[in-house]
Amino acid sequence: MKKIEAIIRKTKFEDVKEALLGSDIDWFEYHNVHGIGQSREERIYRGVQYSTDVIERVALTIVCRDQFAEPTVNVILRVAHTGEIGDGRIFVSDIIDTWSIRTGENGDTVLRDKK
Repeated sequence: MKKIEAIIRKTKFEDVKEALLGSDIDWFEYHNVHGIGQSREERIYRGVQYSTDVIERVALTIVCRDQFAEPTVNVILRVAHTGEIGDGRIFVSDIIDTWSIRTGENGDTVLRDKK
């Protein structure tokens, strides 16, 4: 099993969400996050100067069977891409085991198959 963590632009979240739900991923967790990137510039909007030090993003967490990891990463890469600095990052790590609290079952059978 793999755990995929992706940090993406807030403006791309709805597109990525729809693309994931349209693929073989039927559940994921997301939450709003703030980060500090390397880009340190100030922008002016309607005469007010804003710092871009703190970046608002959405973090996605997906746990899937090994065979779904690469296609899932490819969906995120394709849909979240703008080509601009700050598109985000994707991290993939191994999951040793998982348990269903309700049934006590463990292993990748706890993960639902798309029907």
